[in-house]
Amino acid sequence: MNEPTSRKVVIAPDKFKGSLTATEAARAIARGVLIGVPRTECALCPMADGGEGTVDVFLERGAVRKVTRVCGPLGAPVDAIFALNGDTAILEMARASGLGLLEPSQYDPIHTDTFGTGELIRAALDVGAKHLIVGIGGSSTNDAGTGMLRALGVRFLDEHGRDIEGGILSYERLGAIDLRDFDSRIRRTVIEVAVDVDNPLCGPDGATFTFAAQKGAASKQLEQLDRTLAHIADVVAQTIVQDYRNAPGAGAAGGLGFALLAFLGAGMEPGVQLIARECGLEELLIGAKLCMTGEGKIDQQTLHGKTVDGVAKMAQERDVPVIAFAGIVSNQAADELRHRGIEVAEIAPPGTSVKESIRSAATYLEIAARTAAVRMLNAI
Repeated sequence: MNEPTSRKVVIAPDKFKGSLTATEAARAIARGVLIGVPRTECALCPMADGGEGTVDVFLERGAVRKVTRVCGPLGAPVDAIFALNGDTAILEMARASGLGLLEPSQYDPIHTDTFGTGELIRAALDVGAKHLIVGIGGSSTNDAGTGMLRALGVRFLDEHGRDIEGGILSYERLGAIDLRDFDSRIRRTVIEVAVDVDNPLCGPDGATFTFAAQKGAASKQLEQLDRTLAHIADVVAQTIVQDYRNAPGAGAAGGLGFALLAFLGAGMEPGVQLIARECGLEELLIGAKLCMTGEGKIDQQTLHGKTVDGVAKMAQERDVPVIAFAGIVSNQAADELRHRGIEVAEIAPPGTSVKESIRSAATYLEIAARTAAVRMLNAI
């Protein structure tokens, strides 16, 4: 008897950081599925959540690779990559202003800024982009987006009308904002921001108190940083006659979300939802018998809007069973996912070293996918 051909599996993993891109992970899963159940239809949809790897997903789907030299988070030049798909540009602020561009000894949100992110946006506009998708995960900054805005022509003036220079604490002297040279192309551009947090700009749940310490801020600097961001928000509200400091996501990327909302008219959306829509995941899930997703590490962060969580919710809304693969799995996170009806599989054999897990990730993922496919698809 011929095996039925109606088994469709949607394969939508994130990258396995340090070992596999999302596309490489998807292909490894597909190889395993087809070895185990050969006549399966595999629909590959490499995913991201707006953080590191988002640009790569679009490049691997055929977007054009663009490179521009910008100022890094501490001013040293870096070559930042973005993707261009027609008149849509896909950007990662982390490519210009990210923590990954610095050595740990250089972490310093008092002096890092988002100027390079503004240059990256400007470069996208220069090549004709009319629609920007901006991922803002992985920032090294806490400058409320002032650096980005300066790169786009905004001037920040002290009480004497002089341009403010120096790190973010210099903005305690902010007296006025001059928008006369603000890049006029922004008004004709649709900007969508992929974000995975909903923090406000200021206060105990804001950018500074939630994230600045992990970017290198000392505990004694937090109150001053938060106070400075609040002062910036006051002057912005006076300038544009609207206050965005408490908007969900305003505190993302050290307040870059605030500037994108207030000055660039950006719309914010959970990154995995935005990327899923752009990649057509909802359509692929129609008629699927199984959804396979995964990432390098499944832990508590996974449960709060990361790719595995987002993909699983979309699949379950369509009554598609889900299995999530990972190189490392936190027991607590796995228990919670299983409680939600999501099967979790740690791909490396017990006792495997981290180094070996990374080196052989594709092989382990392929084997795990083959095992899961045989067990789950043959039961349908």
